[in-house]
Amino acid sequence: MKIAIAQLNPTIGDICGNSNLILEAAKQAQIEGANLLLTPELSLLGYPPRDLLMNPSFIAIATAHLEQLAQALPPELAVIVGTAVPNADAVKLGEKLLFNSAVLLQNGAVQQVFHKRLLPTYDVFDEDRYFEPGQNSNYFTIGELKIGVTICEDLWNNEEFWGKRSYAGDPISDLTKLGVDLVVNLSASPYSVGKRGVRSAMLQHSVIRSGIPIVYANQVGGNDDIIFDGSSFAVNRQGNLIQVLASFETDFAVLEYDENKQDLLGGGNRQDARSTSDLISTTDLSFEPPFGDAEIWAALVLGVRDYVRKCGFSKVVLGLSGGIDSALVAAIASCAIGPENVLGVLMPSPYSSDHSVNDALELARNLGIAIEMLPIGDLMKTYDRTLGDFFLNTTFGIAEENIQSRIRGNLLMAISNKFGHLLLSTGNKSEMSVGYCTLYGDMNGGLAVISDVPKTRVYSLSCWLNAGGYIGTVLSSPNSEIIPVNIINKAPSAELKPGQVDQDSLPAYDILDDILQRLIEHHESAQQIIAAGHDEAVVKRVVKLVRQSEFKRRQAAPGLKISDRAFGTGWRMPIAKSSSYETHH
Repeated sequence: MKIAIAQLNPTIGDICGNSNLILEAAKQAQIEGANLLLTPELSLLGYPPRDLLMNPSFIAIATAHLEQLAQALPPELAVIVGTAVPNADAVKLGEKLLFNSAVLLQNGAVQQVFHKRLLPTYDVFDEDRYFEPGQNSNYFTIGELKIGVTICEDLWNNEEFWGKRSYAGDPISDLTKLGVDLVVNLSASPYSVGKRGVRSAMLQHSVIRSGIPIVYANQVGGNDDIIFDGSSFAVNRQGNLIQVLASFETDFAVLEYDENKQDLLGGGNRQDARSTSDLISTTDLSFEPPFGDAEIWAALVLGVRDYVRKCGFSKVVLGLSGGIDSALVAAIASCAIGPENVLGVLMPSPYSSDHSVNDALELARNLGIAIEMLPIGDLMKTYDRTLGDFFLNTTFGIAEENIQSRIRGNLLMAISNKFGHLLLSTGNKSEMSVGYCTLYGDMNGGLAVISDVPKTRVYSLSCWLNAGGYIGTVLSSPNSEIIPVNIINKAPSAELKPGQVDQDSLPAYDILDDILQRLIEHHESAQQIIAAGHDEAVVKRVVKLVRQSEFKRRQAAPGLKISDRAFGTGWRMPIAKSSSYETHH
């Protein structure tokens, strides 16, 4: 029996378009002689549809398109589609109105429906808001073959692998008791650094424990702040990865289940088969080196490309300061949508150094993007005159510095409004964490490209880019320098007053980023961070800055998520809160 995996990039809410993607994949599966086609979780709706699920008309349209799709599919091909299915007993039993379901289509009709049992509510997930959990695991048959069906989180309750149980039920154990020959999984598992390897290692462990091979079909693409890496795969009975689909791009593959061997056989593998022991015996659990610049670059490029496309934009604009953050964002945008669709705006003030302007101009030439020069000195003078009497007998400070940033933000928003360009903001995670950013200034924008990228990683990505690590992009030749070396080597500065550098206000970035990672991603207390070797005064100041800056982050543009703990959908910190728990810990 041949099984096809369609690694699709659906658009949330585009039910007609998503249906066509499934239909095209089905036609390809038929050509290649497949008996079964797998698509990702909620493939008909796009994941996550969030509060669209509360609209009865949305569900009605999805139901109608599902019926139309069933009739349009090749009749002999079994196709599993992800969609939301109404819960007929919801009102009577006081349950949620919908199930997150996998629907088996064949011979022009719905043959079986399988409901997701484990509904995640952590990080970016909020499925309990919309869905009723399924109560039982089940399978369908093709010939004599029993194929168990699971949906994403249903596979993530492996107590032996995680060392804990997160849910009462265990769908894999239940399917094992039912005597299934194969498990398939429809997934929409978001990307974070290193997650691809953990995901595969977990399922390899499950296969070895249960003795049942698994075929895993994951969504790919960017939806708002969440990036899906795809990286679909299949694991045979021995725990070997025998098929791995592409990461960060749509893909299609066919593999075979040998009924005599009672196991999966690979077909056109993109990577060599590897066993669980090969993965777990090293610290490298990813398909690439752990925390690699290559995977982060690919994720950010995909995130920008899909955000621009799915929001209906064709061009972007950003401010070019001559600094490393805006340089990296410009490079990502150029790769994502083409340099011809990127506009960089230089807005020098009297405090801007000549080398910053020259560095920005050189960057624009390297990337091949259009540039505009809009000096802001005269606008600054106008503000000074307007506020002169009110600010009389006060000293130059943060207010005056932030006016410069807000002038630039206004100019960029004016360009965005006039020409319909999407404004990209360029602040990094280190700055967003401690509030080293200006509301209604450099925080302006429709997408914060690197707001989940620490400053030290910004440098790492830039050096990787210059070393020729941008395989598959439309940037300059591998022998040319993309980001001018002076941008990388000079001390970072906002250039809002004479001689200013970031370290006037912040610890060195290698120190700051380590503190922030411990605090934000590992949930360490101030005392634990100090015990790890950091200066007490520095740690307490950083903790205070992070706490005080929550109101800024709440008003920030959506930012592409690449870590386990990003300032976005999954970050639900109160703004008005006491700090007493910090001092008494």
